[in-house]
Amino acid sequence: MAELVPDAVSLAGIVLAGGESRRMGRDKATLPHPGGTTTLVEHLVGMLDQRCAPVFVMAAPGQPLPTLQVPILRDELRGLGPLPATGRGLRAAADAGVRLAFVCAVDMPYLTVELIDDLARRAVETNAEVVLPWDGRSHYLAAVYRTDLADRVDALVGAGERKMSALVDASDAQRIVMSDSRPLTNINSAAGLRTPVQPGS
Repeated sequence: MAELVPDAVSLAGIVLAGGESRRMGRDKATLPHPGGTTTLVEHLVGMLDQRCAPVFVMAAPGQPLPTLQVPILRDELRGLGPLPATGRGLRAAADAGVRLAFVCAVDMPYLTVELIDDLARRAVETNAEVVLPWDGRSHYLAAVYRTDLADRVDALVGAGERKMSALVDASDAQRIVMSDSRPLTNINSAAGLRTPVQPGS
């Protein structure tokens, strides 16, 4: 049997763009990409579009976004955290007939297709429900999830959970140790936008 190559792994993409950043003082989706000419959400959608199909953007009600060539799904209520939005994205991906989805935060300007490929390959090899990077901490919002976890998310949200860790703790999860943390970098301040992370740092 031929070895399954990463490009053969069908993978949806889900960008969580609706979060309110307390440290930034505003949502991050429309902030400029460091050193680029696009917003963070446009950059992330473009990155995922190279590897994932379909790609969904999860946004807050009334949140202004640039014109995007992918479906935008809006939360019913603001401020419920990433777990309900992830559940809606996983359900949309499942309805599209895709078994796996890469879920990421919108504030990851250095995310790479290679990282997405690696996680997708590990998800197929291990048949785990969740495959997430670990570099001293677990990166719940840069991970591959099985789309059939949508029902489990609904149950957790119904029980009052709002954190991604609740889903991962309730799932068969594989953590992949990362030697290069740069693709996992999140932008949490205006200074982070002005000072791009250098390769290898």
